[in-house]
Amino acid sequence: MQRETRKAVTAAYKERTVTSGIYVVRCVTSDQIWVGSTPDLSKIQNQLWFTLRLGSHPHRSLQDAWTAHEGDTFSFEVIEELKGEDNAYIRSATLKELLAKWTAELKAVRL
Repeated sequence: MQRETRKAVTAAYKERTVTSGIYVVRCVTSDQIWVGSTPDLSKIQNQLWFTLRLGSHPHRSLQDAWTAHEGDTFSFEVIEELKGEDNAYIRSATLKELLAKWTAELKAVRL
């Protein structure tokens, strides 16, 4: 019984729809803004918060701000979703263009 449940969960995970996109991390205290892109929006906030809590995020300015101002002053927001693009090359190129656009528009730091 448990083996069948595990197979069903695994199959459902593989069949889920993955949405790529652009996200923003803001520090309310310092008014800093970071913009990033990801092939899977459903996972990125947990990944970011986990690495920031551990003090191991590779982007120094974001990690320094998190350490200085604590996590409660940070917000996460999806600002643009890229749906329906199955071609990895086109999806990657589109994400790069959108990231450049949003970084300039928000005068943000690029992640």
